[in-house]
Amino acid sequence: MRKQKGFSLIELLIVVAIILIIAAIAIPNLLRARMAANESSAVASIRTINTGMVTYNSTYPTVGYATTLTILGGLAPCTPSSTTACLIDSVLGAGVKSGYNFTAASVAGGPPTVSYVAAGAPVTVNQTGIRSFCSFEDAVVRVQPTGATITTVAGCQALLPLNQ
Repeated sequence: MRKQKGFSLIELLIVVAIILIIAAIAIPNLLRARMAANESSAVASIRTINTGMVTYNSTYPTVGYATTLTILGGLAPCTPSSTTACLIDSVLGAGVKSGYNFTAASVAGGPPTVSYVAAGAPVTVNQTGIRSFCSFEDAVVRVQPTGATITTVAGCQALLPLNQ
């Protein structure tokens, strides 16, 4: 009888089973790491919006803070003006970045407006992120642990700062 070269069906099934077990262990960790990266990006984006709002307020003092997020951005090639300030990138200016929806709006007085709220909430809670973040003119990033959307300065003020 001639000896055959190669692998038996049982050996191949064992290898496939081992690969599936490793994948079952690794995929949840990969998803958690992705959500953590999205949250880090969201915090950085809120800080970028804060910087953009302060710069906009300083550049256009008769207007105050920008009334919308799109006013802070602008499509390339961007020409700075009070309607397209070119202070943030066009991706963030569009309102969706790294699994988060972002909003920013002036909310008090005017003109010039004297307050704003910037917020970022997960596109899909527990998939693209767990927590939502907000800030207003004090530039302290605050966290909403449930991922709910924050739309008012009072709602943002009621939350704890990120580092507490």
